[in-house]
Amino acid sequence: MQRRRWLQTLLSAGMLPMLPRRLLAAAPAFPPVLPRPLVFPRDHGAHPEFRTEWWYLTGWLETATAEALGVQITFFRSRTTHDPNNPSRFAPHQLMFAHAALAGPRLGHLLHDQRVSRVRRDDPAAGFSISDTELHLAGWQLARTPDDRYDARIDAAGFGFELRFSPTQPLLLQGDGGYSRKGPQPEQASHYYSQPQLAVSGTVKQGNESLSVGGRAWLDHEWSSQLLAAGAAGWDWLGINLDDGGALMAFRIRPRSGQGSLWASARLRTAAGFERSFGPTDVHFEPLGHWLSPHTGTRYPVRCQLTLGRGAEALRFAIEPLLEDQELDARRSTGTVYWEGAVTLLAEGRRRGRGYLELTGYHRPMRL
Repeated sequence: MQRRRWLQTLLSAGMLPMLPRRLLAAAPAFPPVLPRPLVFPRDHGAHPEFRTEWWYLTGWLETATAEALGVQITFFRSRTTHDPNNPSRFAPHQLMFAHAALAGPRLGHLLHDQRVSRVRRDDPAAGFSISDTELHLAGWQLARTPDDRYDARIDAAGFGFELRFSPTQPLLLQGDGGYSRKGPQPEQASHYYSQPQLAVSGTVKQGNESLSVGGRAWLDHEWSSQLLAAGAAGWDWLGINLDDGGALMAFRIRPRSGQGSLWASARLRTAAGFERSFGPTDVHFEPLGHWLSPHTGTRYPVRCQLTLGRGAEALRFAIEPLLEDQELDARRSTGTVYWEGAVTLLAEGRRRGRGYLELTGYHRPMRL
């Protein structure tokens, strides 16, 4: 904003032609997301030409005493509007953020931490690979190994993870072969794939305790240049590892008016491997119970009903949180406040799966 006002002042004073050409460079153009086949392992890596990207791991773990724990690890990459021709080593062309969180009934609330840094060629503190998943930020690490395993090492404030995530089934390409619409305009889209039913092993540190854990997790990798329509407030997103070995992802983009959905989508993989998609008119989130955050005053629909399809053939699920206080205040990094929680999926009162529910834009409308 200051740079813009400075240029406007110079323009009004007739001094703009005297500036060096490199100071007048336009903001970089971000490529649109267009339908294309995803290619692996290349698309496991970063896509720095796009504006926004994230690798998102969530899981339900159990200790040796059968204590349930929810785990979240997310790495973000963001390309800025800074002049790409600026050669300064301090120019913030790429930023990285990371969030980590631990939830459990014994804790009663969410433990979370965050990191942020610009990416510089001469500074090993933050970086990413474009050939495969290899991310590091201020000592936190997430990397895909040659044998297709993901290793995560997080040393956070009051807790930490050293976990291995091993695939048990093929990638789940979201949308149309990995081209996932997020709004009524084709450019409101992302490249998006998931890795459900990851087998997890390793240790979780909680205070002075080191706990051996196992369980199941879900990985999302998504990149985009224009994810949300101008009138969008945020999204509700659900990723569930079904107990029978299947997987379910569903989301809706909410308008700022709070009524209905601007867009919605879901994809279901059955235990037999059959995949089914649900379009915008076939995905409905209905709040069943809210939680009022004592930390930010934000009201979240942490209990809800998910309906897929219509009529007698519709699938109906209830979503119940592991605990209500799973709000993550990330204003020191990404500038957002959101609810990111371990949840159980129920149908006709019976447990059908476990996973994570993400609720964004309830504190303030999202700005990516």
